[in-house]
Amino acid sequence: MTSNDMEYVTIALPKGKLFDLSANMLAKIGYQAEGLSENSRKLVIANETEKIRFIITKTADLPTYVEYGAADIGIIGKDVLLEENKDVYELLDLKFGFCRMMVAVPQALKQEKLSDYANMRVATKYPRIAESFFHSIGIQMEIIKLNGSIELAPMVGLAEIIVDLVETGRTLRENNLVEVAQIHPATARFIANRVSFKMKFDRINKMVEGLKALMESEG
Repeated sequence: MTSNDMEYVTIALPKGKLFDLSANMLAKIGYQAEGLSENSRKLVIANETEKIRFIITKTADLPTYVEYGAADIGIIGKDVLLEENKDVYELLDLKFGFCRMMVAVPQALKQEKLSDYANMRVATKYPRIAESFFHSIGIQMEIIKLNGSIELAPMVGLAEIIVDLVETGRTLRENNLVEVAQIHPATARFIANRVSFKMKFDRINKMVEGLKALMESEG
């Protein structure tokens, strides 16, 4: 780290549904910057008075920025942490952005036991999580990585099963899919670079304590 880097705390925020919730939560404990917006054309948005810098990244990239120290801290979903498997400190469960990672199949393919799905094809944006889950229950599956609408895969015969992140389950129902297993719940997490956590401990820990106090006060 340069001396200039040591002056600042750099915070990575994810594009998408967690951005506003994350930025608002940090603002409530005094961490904000003028012009901070998901749609900002600026790549780095700084608060020079407080020596804070914000960077806004694609969701899947955020743990990488934190692991390599381009950002000292960040807020990201637990699902992304598990899938990306980066070497970062997970400091706090922020309790918002609740979703669940689940296994779903077309209604017509629903079976009695998970083992009845052995050797089928699984479409997912989360191949690491899917493979780990099926391995843990002793089932061999063919994992197909997709980036778009996972629900399409069973409709066109690409896969029999999907593993995906859901909030309400509405999209599943609209596509005649039923949930057959939950892999894990997922909420937003406050993470830190390992070196930054030691070198900037006082400032980062102050943020952690501020976030804890805020969550307690808001119940």
